[in-house]
Amino acid sequence: MIRILKWLSILSTLGMLVVLVGGALVTKTNSGMGCGRSWPLCDGKLIPSKITTELVIELSHRMVSGTVGILVLALSILAWKCYGHIRETKFLAIMSIFFLVLQGLIGAAAVVWGQSDFVLAMHFGISLISFAAVFLLTLLIFEIDQKFDAKSLLIKKRLRVQFYAFFVYTLCVVYTGALVRHAKASLVCKSWPLCDGMTMNVSTLSFEQWVQMGHRLAAATLFIWVIYISIQVWKEYRTNKVMYIGWGIGLGLMTLQVTLGALVIVTYLNLYIALLHALIISCFFGLLSYYILLSNRSAKYEKEIN
Repeated sequence: MIRILKWLSILSTLGMLVVLVGGALVTKTNSGMGCGRSWPLCDGKLIPSKITTELVIELSHRMVSGTVGILVLALSILAWKCYGHIRETKFLAIMSIFFLVLQGLIGAAAVVWGQSDFVLAMHFGISLISFAAVFLLTLLIFEIDQKFDAKSLLIKKRLRVQFYAFFVYTLCVVYTGALVRHAKASLVCKSWPLCDGMTMNVSTLSFEQWVQMGHRLAAATLFIWVIYISIQVWKEYRTNKVMYIGWGIGLGLMTLQVTLGALVIVTYLNLYIALLHALIISCFFGLLSYYILLSNRSAKYEKEIN
């Protein structure tokens, strides 16, 4: 059974990444209305008569999401049945299903009734949480099989609090990035890091320019925070590979993310770079979620020994 669960968890995790990137592709190619105001059918038909590029992208995303949804449901049920006695299993299984269904409902509502840019921007963040839950469930299954062991790690309270705050702030930054896409503000500033050299009066900036520059400022703060946490980790957890190497990977991912964000502007929204931008932040968020799990375990352990 453990072998089946491991393969199912890997497929579910990779599938969720495909769903995340596919959703970004739908947004960046303006294919959200590729099937018209019809859901789950496309233009009210199982097989539409008129095939367009937007229709293929939107319909493919729906089909992949549905398939991955079945995989995640199977993973959650089997993990609950086999390892429900382990503390995190039931919580992660519920989170995986709940947020997967929630993102599907928001996507369907956007198609059928339409939604404001502010509501649509929530979709990517919700998808990230669903992916993180599936990813953590996968790590938990491999941990049970003793492929790696992080149980002996104790994260100090000061760093735990930072991880919790950093997790919430990362979701806020992700939201501003999604808002940039949905508000069609990706190229309102043709230069980087400032908006067209900021030669215009700040008070005359348009709403789209405020959205774009707000995201850049938030992302810059996030990057500085990552560096600050990295310094603490390297000083205090140098002998622990999970912390030292893991957060080093996180710093590398965030550095790449910032670089890709700049390239998106410089290349005038190159599609492949933009999709890679969405993929990297997804991977970083998954890694960050793992440190939230480790922080939670450390807090429980501290409470038990005190």
